[in-house]
Amino acid sequence: MTIDTRADAATGAVATDQLVEDTDALNLPPGASTGRTGALRRLIGYVTARGSRVRLTISLALRAIAVVGLALLPLLSGDAIDAVASRDAGRLDHVVLVMAISIVVTGAASLIAERVTAVLSTAAVKRLQDDAFGSLQDVSMSYYSTHPPGDLVSRLSNDVEAIASWFQDALGPILRAGFQIVLFIGIMLLVDWRLTVVALLIVPLYLWGSSGIQRSAAPAYRELQETVGDLSAYHEETLDGHKVIIAHGRADWAVAANTERANRTYRVGRRAWLTSLSQVPLTTAATTLQSALVLAIGSIWVIAGDTTIGTLVAFVGYVSLLAGPMSDVAKLTSSTLNAGAAGRRVFEVIDARPTVVDAPDAVDYRFDGGHVVFERVDFSYRGPGHPLQLTDLSFDVLPGQKIGICGPSGAGKSTIINVLTRYYDIVGGRILLDGQDLGTLRQRSLRERIGMVPQEAFLFSASVMDNLRYARRDATVDEAVAAARNANCHDWIQRLPQGYDTVLTERGANLSQGQRQMLTIARAMVADPDILILDEATSNVDTRNERLINQAVSRLLAGRTSFVIAHRLSTIMDADRILVLDMGRLVESGSHDDLMARGGVYRRLFMSQFRNSAR
Repeated sequence: MTIDTRADAATGAVATDQLVEDTDALNLPPGASTGRTGALRRLIGYVTARGSRVRLTISLALRAIAVVGLALLPLLSGDAIDAVASRDAGRLDHVVLVMAISIVVTGAASLIAERVTAVLSTAAVKRLQDDAFGSLQDVSMSYYSTHPPGDLVSRLSNDVEAIASWFQDALGPILRAGFQIVLFIGIMLLVDWRLTVVALLIVPLYLWGSSGIQRSAAPAYRELQETVGDLSAYHEETLDGHKVIIAHGRADWAVAANTERANRTYRVGRRAWLTSLSQVPLTTAATTLQSALVLAIGSIWVIAGDTTIGTLVAFVGYVSLLAGPMSDVAKLTSSTLNAGAAGRRVFEVIDARPTVVDAPDAVDYRFDGGHVVFERVDFSYRGPGHPLQLTDLSFDVLPGQKIGICGPSGAGKSTIINVLTRYYDIVGGRILLDGQDLGTLRQRSLRERIGMVPQEAFLFSASVMDNLRYARRDATVDEAVAAARNANCHDWIQRLPQGYDTVLTERGANLSQGQRQMLTIARAMVADPDILILDEATSNVDTRNERLINQAVSRLLAGRTSFVIAHRLSTIMDADRILVLDMGRLVESGSHDDLMARGGVYRRLFMSQFRNSAR
């Protein structure tokens, strides 16, 4: 029986057998907005989210009070001038008192509003970063194959930092500027609607020029965030590969490549900043012209007796105050554009969806010995209609059998493991575990039953004990120590400075390769999986450690259905059956002796390795 092609077949690439670029790996949900304007709206949504609305209301109310207090000052100044002109001392004293109170209230309200906004901004950044990191825990393996770790780290750090700067340094002034512009124009209309019309004559021209600047600067800021991400990815790559660089004497190449990327980032950043800075002289010119028009026409009206000098002074004061928020907005253009570009990149992460999903009626995997069946399985990393990495693959693994998998590079060895663990979905055929279709099982229950020991041992920056218990949440200390004994690593762990409490450096760099591999085997023992996968656990260790690791592996495999990817064929000579792959097809299957007697692909591979090791 052959299953129809799945619509949610995995896109992207596999890290081991083949790297295939795929722009579909983002898999955004319908209606997700990643444009600059949409990104800014969504960023504001993190400030206005439920749980922050009380603080937001307080902040807005305080800003409104501060703006009203500020707006009273020009009006009171004009009133004071008229009081002086009329020699009304009582009226002047009253105006001065109100001005003093207004200044105090404005300062206090502004200070508290800024503090509340800072709390709101910090909480918004935390929620944003939590959402982005949480999304990365949910996406499928294909997403990581098409997004370099350095770029993802840049999105979680550099891009979030740009957003945080905008929240903290720009959001408050923008809110304040918005209040001020609306209130000042409203008061100006009340003071003299004719002068208000004069003052607003240049606004259309200003808005046209401003929008043109933003249209030019926005793409540059998007490119800037991308070049920063590329630079961060390069830094991570070279730091991970520092041994290779030093060993081959390529430090000059690394420096030159870094300089090239840094120069590109500088050029793009300079273009973005210089373009956005054009907003400042444009705003200065607009506000200067606005004040000149108001003074010229207002003076004519004062001479004609159509208005008083106090009214004109008050109105000029409001025009001057209006220039302030307009200048603030102009100065914040670059940070706003940068935040929009950064938000777009962060929301691309947040909006990413897994390509491998549980069916609505998915059930938990019920282990019943570990019987694995591949029935005419077809698979492509790019999905239906693309070249296949596995073609018409069929085999049957009985409970408790050890299965070796070998073949030339790119034959599909790791691909079998990727579809068996359902990191990717097949596009045809079916895979059965104890008679249960893999596509009908919940991924979590499946991976709780399948353990893996990778070729490259990965350990976390935590204590040895924490690394051992990472595989099973409820594992006890005694269980972890017992696993370490079985994996032949208890003795050397005790010789570490703090024993099991010794904190490992990043990736376990303070341990030898053999020690790291032993710990990963012990971690798999703690997990106690029903089905086990080993990706050549002894390929990078010395002879003594290889013997100890092979002993540990034998204990780990005992009684379990297991798959061993073999780079050195000597490690699978004792397998119950060996699957020989070539170009994604099963070309031979049998025991070591049977395959050697057959004289086919396996024998040629084995003899080639034997001759190489004998030299």
